[in-house]
Order: sequence, then structure tokens, then C-alpha cells
Amino acid sequence: ITLALATLAVATPIRQNDTPASDCNTGDLQCCDTTGTANTPSIATLLTLLGIVVPDVTALIGATCSPISAVGLGGNSCTAQPVCCTNNSFNGVVALGCTPVNLNL
Repeated sequence: ITLALATLAVATPIRQNDTPASDCNTGDLQCCDTTGTANTPSIATLLTLLGIVVPDVTALIGATCSPISAVGLGGNSCTAQPVCCTNNSFNGVVALGCTPVNLNL
């Protein structure tokens, strides 16, 4: 797993979104070092290692994520990709059902 996480250390940017972070009402705000689909090679490897089956291979997945709390308060920054995810039950290793958000809106 360590090797898989090391390959995810490089941030993978996705398109900027105009969805404000305050609209995240379906899950938790996360700052993920990597985002992509189940077909993204580094994410596919991680999902396989963890035994996670994703039924929708086009859904956005975050990897190496940490929570972002209290949007709008000082000190909340994400130097990678901020996303709103519906399933973060994997302790930040992966987050499923993600939507990119803009923390500045």
C-alpha cells in the first residue's frame, strides 16, 4: 500500500469548478492529492490493493484526502484538489462519489 500511496503523491489536477464549497450538502469536503476515475492507473491500482469495487467507473474518486472543515473560516486551504465526496469511509486513503468545488466562492 505504501508504494501505491507514493505513486499518488503527485497532485493530479482536474478542471476548475464553479461550484461553491458551501453547496457541499451530500458529503464531506475533502482536499485530495489525486483525483480521477477508477480507470486512472494509479487509482485503479489503489482500489485493487484495497479490494474496493466501484460500480461506476466514470465517477470521480479522490485519493490521499484530508478533511476540510468550516468553509469560510480562515486557515482552510487546500493546495491540491478540493472536492465534495459522498463516501469517505476509507480513512482518507480514497474518497468516492466526489465533485470538484471552489473554496473561493
